[in-house]
Amino acid sequence: MTVALILILLVILLLMGMPLAFAMGVTTTAYLYLTGIDAGMLTQRMTASIDSFLILAIPFFYLAGELMNACRLTDRIIGMSRALVGHIHGGLAQVNIFASMIFSGMSGSATADTTALGSVLIPAMKKEGYPAPFSAAVTVASALVGPMIPPSVALVIYGTLANVSIGRLLIAGVIPGVVIILTQMVFTYFVARHHNYPRYPRASIGEVTDSLLKGGPALLFPVIIVGGILLGIFSPTESAAIAVLYGVVLGFLYRQMTLRKLGSVLVDVGLGSCRILLIVAASAAFSWVMVRENVPQGIGMAIGNISSDPLIVLTIMLVVLVLVGLFMVASSAEIVLTPILVPVILQFGIDPVHFGVLMVFTLIIGGATPPVGILMFIAQDIAKISHGQMVRAMVPFYIPLFIAVVLLAAFPQITLFLPNLVFGS
Repeated sequence: MTVALILILLVILLLMGMPLAFAMGVTTTAYLYLTGIDAGMLTQRMTASIDSFLILAIPFFYLAGELMNACRLTDRIIGMSRALVGHIHGGLAQVNIFASMIFSGMSGSATADTTALGSVLIPAMKKEGYPAPFSAAVTVASALVGPMIPPSVALVIYGTLANVSIGRLLIAGVIPGVVIILTQMVFTYFVARHHNYPRYPRASIGEVTDSLLKGGPALLFPVIIVGGILLGIFSPTESAAIAVLYGVVLGFLYRQMTLRKLGSVLVDVGLGSCRILLIVAASAAFSWVMVRENVPQGIGMAIGNISSDPLIVLTIMLVVLVLVGLFMVASSAEIVLTPILVPVILQFGIDPVHFGVLMVFTLIIGGATPPVGILMFIAQDIAKISHGQMVRAMVPFYIPLFIAVVLLAAFPQITLFLPNLVFGS
C-alpha cells in the first residue's frame, strides 16, 4: 500500500510539471514520514550517490562535447563523409547518416547531432531535390546513434546507477553504434534506388586524403577516449579529462575558441551538470525506497510467472522501455528505471552491460516517436514541415531501428565482444 501511494504521488507531481529531481525528493520524503524513518536518510543517500571519482566523468564528457561543438567541425565532418560514402545511392542522405556516427563521437548527444547536422544537411538535401520530410527523417533516425558511441553521458549515468564498469560500457557501445548506422545506410540505399535520389561521383584518392586530413581531428576525439581505455593508459574519468584538454587545444588551434567563449561554455556545462547530478542523487534516494520495499523482486516474480527464458524476459523489458520512451524523456526514464530494473535482469542472468546498451538505445528511440519526440520537433522546425508530415516520414525508418534492436538483443556478442576482449569475460 505504501509503495502504491508514493508511486501515485510521483506520477501526480510529474503530471503537475514538477521537475523530476524534486518530484523524487518529495516522494522519498513522504515515504520516510509514513514509515517513521529519520528524514536525514534522504540527504545521506543523495550525497553518497554522487561522492564518487567515476561520476566526475559526467561533467567532463559533457564539457568535452561542448568544446568540440564550439570548434565548429561540422563542415569538416560532412566533407569527410561525402568523400567516403557520397557515391552510394542516396548520396547526401548517406552522408547525413555517416556524419552522425562521426559527430556522435564528439557530442554523445542525439539532440546535438540533430541540431548541428540537421541545420546544415536538411537545407542542403532539400536543395538537391530530396523531399523535406525524408530529409528530416534521415537526420532524426541517424542522430539516435549519438548516445551509443563514446563519449556517452547516458552510458556513464547507467554505469553509475547500476554499479557497472563504465569502461566496459563505453567500449561496449562502439560496435552496436556501427550496427545501427549500417542498418540505416542499407535501408536508405534501397529507398534511394527506388526513388532515384541523386548521388555524387566517387571521390578520388586525393580527395579522400584531403578530407581525412581536414576531418581527422574529429575522428581522433573518440579514438583518444576508447584507445586510452583499451590500452589501459587511463580510466574513463581520466580519459574524459584528456578529451577536455584536447577540445580546448583544438579550439584555440582552429581559432574558434576565446577565453570569453570558454568561460561561457564552462558556465553552461556547470549548470547542466548540476541538473544531471541532482537528478542522479534524488534517484539514488528514490531507488533505495524501491529496493527497501522489494519492488525489483516483485517485478522479477511477475515476469518469472510469464517465462524464465532470458531472451523472452529481455524482450518484455525492451517492450516496456520502448513504451516508457514514448511518454518520458530518455534521460529521466533511464535515471528512474535503472536502479529498479538492473536487479531484475540479474535474477535472470542477463549481462548488465548488454542490457545497459539496449536500455539506452530503446529509450532514445522515444525521441523519434510521438508524442514526446523532441528530435522530431527540432528536425521539422529546420525542415519547415508540419508535425503530421514528420511523423509519416519517420514511420519507414522505424524498420531499420527495430532491426538493430532485434540484432543487438538476439546476439549479445555484438555488444560484449570488445569489452570481453579487453577486460575479460
